[in-house]
Amino acid sequence: MDGTELVAAVRRGDAEAVRALLESGAAPDTVTDDGLPVLCLAVDAFAAGVAEALVEAGADPDRLLPDGTTPLVRAVEGGSPATVEAVLGREPRLRLPEAERERLLALARRLHESGAEDELRGRTGASGPAHRVRVLDDEYDHVDQLTLGGRTVRAGHSAILTNLEWAFRVLTPVDELVARAVAPRDPDHVAWASAGLVLSQRRSKETWSAVTAYRHSPDPHHRRFVVDVIFYYVMGHASWRNSYEKEAADLLVAWTAEGEEDPEVLAVVLRVLSDTGHRETEGVGLRYADHPDPRVRARVPDLLLEWEAPPPYWSPEARAALLVLAADEDGDVRDQAGRALAAAHDDSREVTDALVALLRDPVAAVRGGVAEAVAPGKDRTAAVADALAAQLDEDEFTTRLNAAYGLLRRDDARTDEAIKRVGSFSRPGYEDDHRISALWTWQRQRDHPPTPAER
Repeated sequence: MDGTELVAAVRRGDAEAVRALLESGAAPDTVTDDGLPVLCLAVDAFAAGVAEALVEAGADPDRLLPDGTTPLVRAVEGGSPATVEAVLGREPRLRLPEAERERLLALARRLHESGAEDELRGRTGASGPAHRVRVLDDEYDHVDQLTLGGRTVRAGHSAILTNLEWAFRVLTPVDELVARAVAPRDPDHVAWASAGLVLSQRRSKETWSAVTAYRHSPDPHHRRFVVDVIFYYVMGHASWRNSYEKEAADLLVAWTAEGEEDPEVLAVVLRVLSDTGHRETEGVGLRYADHPDPRVRARVPDLLLEWEAPPPYWSPEARAALLVLAADEDGDVRDQAGRALAAAHDDSREVTDALVALLRDPVAAVRGGVAEAVAPGKDRTAAVADALAAQLDEDEFTTRLNAAYGLLRRDDARTDEAIKRVGSFSRPGYEDDHRISALWTWQRQRDHPPTPAER
């Protein structure tokens, strides 16, 4: 294999094709016409998935290049934390000598302090503002991408520095990590995410105390960041001995009792609290069920269900509050209340009527969201089936899919027509969807029923 196909696949950013070619024997350190390994192509294109495939197959991230850099150095300069993580490889603290680790840290720190735009202007000699666009750097987190003078970088050097420090076991002061996190004032920024994840992995009492002290900060971004770190503590490493699960849940309950003034922060506090299973979640939910901000009310339904209790999983007070929320003026609140009612249906006419009303809600997103919850649910009444059938005229594919799936689960005579109304099953992102599988299986069994011997 001459490497031509691998180079082309890397240029396309096709990680799947790259992996297939590598498995077929393509050399991971294949060199392009300009004398650089294909790993550099992936780095320059911020193609983290491609870079990861190459490194896992044996591409050398520390290979000395003609300009004195390495692919790893180029990744750090490029400013994409996801790309750096892909190129960094496993056990970098053991692989890289101390001098090289210090060099990488110094480079990341300098780029973080100087700022991506000034650094780009210095490299290119170009004047004027850079073209700036917000992009996803990984599956969840955003970063600014800047272009000037024909060169493009991403402004993720703060996150890169944080990640390198942790990879090399440099314990950065908590205050510094918090400052880096909140500097962009954006919970979806890579700097926020990387600092939060690192702090959640530092399981000392000193780190826990230093982080949670920021919940008393007058800056709502500080308080919001604390909640995100607590989320990592609660959900990310529950099997660790020092998981702080109980401490985290108790702190969140105390936080709600103290009266968080920022509704966005309070909404996130309630969302994370609902994942803890704390014994006081219902009381917290009832307390905030009539909060003036819909973002807060939308988080209440998840607090009102007690899955550890016997059915119907709610108290009379919680049930009454959910029925009120199902008629809320805000669509997201109605959606969340409907999902909770469908999940813990107590076979009452009152709950069925609320769900039917929501399946006929004037807001399409509410109809679709509640249909998703109702479709596999246990309500088999004709009123719910009719409300699902009415959704087969919706423009949104997922809503039609949920409607058809719900009718199938109810052995409804309209199932065949419903499946036809769904449309083609061949849609990106639905390859392994259980609803598609169920509809396809139903059609196959209808068209090819088992013989008596096969039954």
